[in-house]
Amino acid sequence: MNRIVLGMFLLSSLISGSNLEAGKYNPDRSIGDHFAGFDALPATDDKSYSTKDFKDADVLVIAFTCNSCPYAEDYESRFEQFQKKYAKNNRVKFVAINCNLVKADSLEKMKEKAEEAGFTFPYLFDESQQTGRDLGALRTPECFVLNKARNIAYMGAFDDSTNASEVKQQYVVDAVEALLQGDQPEIRETPPIGCLIRYKRVR
Repeated sequence: MNRIVLGMFLLSSLISGSNLEAGKYNPDRSIGDHFAGFDALPATDDKSYSTKDFKDADVLVIAFTCNSCPYAEDYESRFEQFQKKYAKNNRVKFVAINCNLVKADSLEKMKEKAEEAGFTFPYLFDESQQTGRDLGALRTPECFVLNKARNIAYMGAFDDSTNASEVKQQYVVDAVEALLQGDQPEIRETPPIGCLIRYKRVR
C-alpha cells in the first residue's frame, strides 16, 4: 500500500512539477529563472541580433510585441520613450521581439511599421517562436527585465494602464531603476494584458 501511495505521489509531482516552478501569472517561468538567450534574429534595420550583442549591458529589457495587436500598438510610443530615456545609458538595452507568423506581422510589414513609427530600438522577428516559448510569453505586449546574469528580475505588463494618460506606475522603469541601484524590484510580476501570441501547435 505504501508503495502505491508513494507512486501516486511521484506521478502527481511529475505532472504538476512545472506549475510548481512557474510564476503567478507566467505558466512556465519564475522570477530568478535564467534566460539562455537568442541567436541571430533578423531585425527591421536589416541587421541580425543575438543576446551576446548586449552582453555589456547590466539590464536587458525584452518586450514581446507585434504589428497586428491594438494593445501592442498602444504601447509603441511608450517603448520609444523608454528607448530614448536610456539611449545614452549603456547599462540598459531594450529590444522588441515579434513571434507572430501571420501576414500582418511578417518581417516586411514590421519594417514598414518601424519606419512609420520611427522606432530607434531593435525590432526583431523570431520565426521559430523560440524566444517566446523560452520565456513563457503569452501576450503582446509582455515584458521581461533581465539582470546582468540574464536572470528574470521582472515580468509582466509594461505599466499599470493600457491608457497612457492614466498610468500611475511604470513597472518596467521601476524594475530597471532598482537593478541599476543594486536592488531588487519591489514589484516583480504582474499579469500581462494584450493579444495572445499566435504560437504554432507543437505535437
